[in-house]
Amino acid sequence: MSKLTLLEIFVRGVPEAFLFVVAVYAFSKKAIDVKRYLLSCVVLSITGYVIRLLPIHYGANIMLNLILFIVVTVNLNKIDIIKAIQANITAMILEFICEGINVMIIQFVFNANIKYIFNDPTMKIVYGIPSLLIFGCIVSLYYFILWKRKELKDVSYGEIE
Repeated sequence: MSKLTLLEIFVRGVPEAFLFVVAVYAFSKKAIDVKRYLLSCVVLSITGYVIRLLPIHYGANIMLNLILFIVVTVNLNKIDIIKAIQANITAMILEFICEGINVMIIQFVFNANIKYIFNDPTMKIVYGIPSLLIFGCIVSLYYFILWKRKELKDVSYGEIE
């Protein structure tokens, strides 16, 4: 069980939800619908927080988040279920890679004590920002490239709108 503070929710959780939804749109090659995007971000932020409050182990909350993210992507963002699954898994793997790179830099370049950092919410937020920035840069760059190439579609359940 890993509970979050309100500071972690607003400084890390909400921006992460915004980036995650952009990533899902990008990886499914769908143009962003602003209303659906904002609604999805709010829902993902709230559900992510609620799942963290559940008395379950760390790996279980990741799986529950993934399942809920897929449900939100299909129902709120109107993305085909296969594309939603692929996009959500891709986004989550990319986020894990960015966090892994960040942890290696913290541990091996800065020689910081990871256990100490992750036990202090403020330190965890500060040291976690680079992974969020890396994730955001990669997703934004990919979305921008798709936009420039005109590969983004307004696709809903396999039909062009």
